[in-house]
Amino acid sequence: MKLSIIIPTYNEEEYLPALLESIREQDFTDYEVIVADADSEDNTRKIAEEYGCRVVEGGMPAAGRNRGAEVARGELLLFLDADLVLTDGYLRDAVEEFESEDLGIAITQMIPLSTRRRDKILHEFANRFMILVESIKPHGAGCYGILTRKELHERVGGFDESLDFGEDTDYIERIGKIGRFRVLRKPRLLVSIRRLEKEGLRNLAFKYTKSTVYDFMGKKVSAGDLKYEFGYSKEKRRVLYSVCGEGMGHAIRSGVILDRLTEDHEVLIFASDRAYKYLSSKFDNVHEIYGFNTVYEDNSVNDIKTFVKAMKTFPRDLKENLKLLYRIAKDFRPDVVVSDFEFYASVISNMLRIPLISIDNMHVITQCRIEYPEKFRRDKIKAEAVVRSFIVRPRRYLITSYFFPEVKNPKKVSMYPPVLREEIMNLDPYYGDHVLVYQTSRSNRRLTDILKSLDREFIVYGFDRDEVDGNLTFRRFNEDQFFSDFESAAAVITNGGFTLISEALYLRKPVYSVPVKGQFEQILNAVYLEKLGYGEFHEETERETLERFLGRLDVYRRNLEEYDGGNNEIIDALKRAIDECSGGC
Repeated sequence: MKLSIIIPTYNEEEYLPALLESIREQDFTDYEVIVADADSEDNTRKIAEEYGCRVVEGGMPAAGRNRGAEVARGELLLFLDADLVLTDGYLRDAVEEFESEDLGIAITQMIPLSTRRRDKILHEFANRFMILVESIKPHGAGCYGILTRKELHERVGGFDESLDFGEDTDYIERIGKIGRFRVLRKPRLLVSIRRLEKEGLRNLAFKYTKSTVYDFMGKKVSAGDLKYEFGYSKEKRRVLYSVCGEGMGHAIRSGVILDRLTEDHEVLIFASDRAYKYLSSKFDNVHEIYGFNTVYEDNSVNDIKTFVKAMKTFPRDLKENLKLLYRIAKDFRPDVVVSDFEFYASVISNMLRIPLISIDNMHVITQCRIEYPEKFRRDKIKAEAVVRSFIVRPRRYLITSYFFPEVKNPKKVSMYPPVLREEIMNLDPYYGDHVLVYQTSRSNRRLTDILKSLDREFIVYGFDRDEVDGNLTFRRFNEDQFFSDFESAAAVITNGGFTLISEALYLRKPVYSVPVKGQFEQILNAVYLEKLGYGEFHEETERETLERFLGRLDVYRRNLEEYDGGNNEIIDALKRAIDECSGGC
């Protein structure tokens, strides 16, 4: 027999059929397939047997490859990972080039199973790098098609089973010393990007760059050095955590929670838009998905434009997001899904029947007996419909709030003070001369005209410019500068955004709130802000009401002396919920 194909497996029922089907369709037929399985808990063994493979006991990748090689009858050995797919003519081209070049060991170039331009560029770069250094040092990683002679495999004693990382490169180097090494030029393999999706680009690039540098320096690196695991820890709870990208409140809250959650849980993070940018700067394993965005005009929600915009991209978003989340969830096998008001996490939770935990401030609208002016009833009904459609049938609702209306179902719903950034909690607030103005809508020009007419200094964020215009100092957003301005503000003027209001209350800053029209969540925040005596709710910014607010700051400051919103106890509550729901809450 010419060729033995050896595939180590562990729970590969999703990927293995595509590889075995691509092997079956080859025009080269002088081969056998050996699957070395490490006690898979799914249908991996059954699939291998149905395709006529020889199945042997496996283990870690090095051990699995060695067990397969021990029973191999082929003159040549081809080691493949289970998430590969052979291109047409691969076996024929690989064997012909290997023998015509009189090689002792070879590796294969890669084509990613992805439509993303980024993934294609990254893999082509890896191909060119391997070719560039092939004459300097035999090198390879990932077992993307290692082809060698059985006699050479036996001479070097196979893969070094004492290595928990880089055993493939070590193997190539040892055989490269007694046989000729080459990167095959013609045949290519289609490779899954699940490692890239699982670890994140920055994290995976760091690991392989570090291992390559160590390799060229003649040093060994372990999986522990790189914090690399084969599969996922069975000792830690596995959490798929998904974050809404609308505004920054969800991202800021989730950043605080994830700092603690990732200490003792395996967590994969998904986010869209601004939340993705924010979280990917703080965590390695963050994956980008498409999200929904509200269209604002003149500090008001434009429902028609929001709907039209969403419908234009929804078919693509739904297909791409579910494909990504489904593939990773099947591989990651999360114990729970946690959603900070992110729609697609709710969908994948229900598709795969994985317990869902909701953590946000939005569900105060649906899960509590709230009080609000009757004229906003239409906005409330609209908001309630959106909230219910975004998050479907969670096992637990963890709601953050600075106001605490009666909960409808205490068995499933619990409420906690707002989640606060450490930077906010570390500030030493005092009342300076300026008023902090924070706007997420650049279209609110009327506000700036009113502010100019007042005898007060204002520091204004949200218009994306740095300049001084009379009593107005405009700043582009800079976190350190913002914290400094926040710390010393006399008061805050903003819309009805939950995060900024809750941080302002913690710092004892009275708030003048003008919610975005039609945005019931913001309206409700402002209603309770005024009800509690911490500031004022206005539907429009008016010079007279703003002057009156600034004249009553002492009253609101006295009321805020009793405010207590400075703890993050919801994080411990989330961990308890994860444990309970992992056991079938």
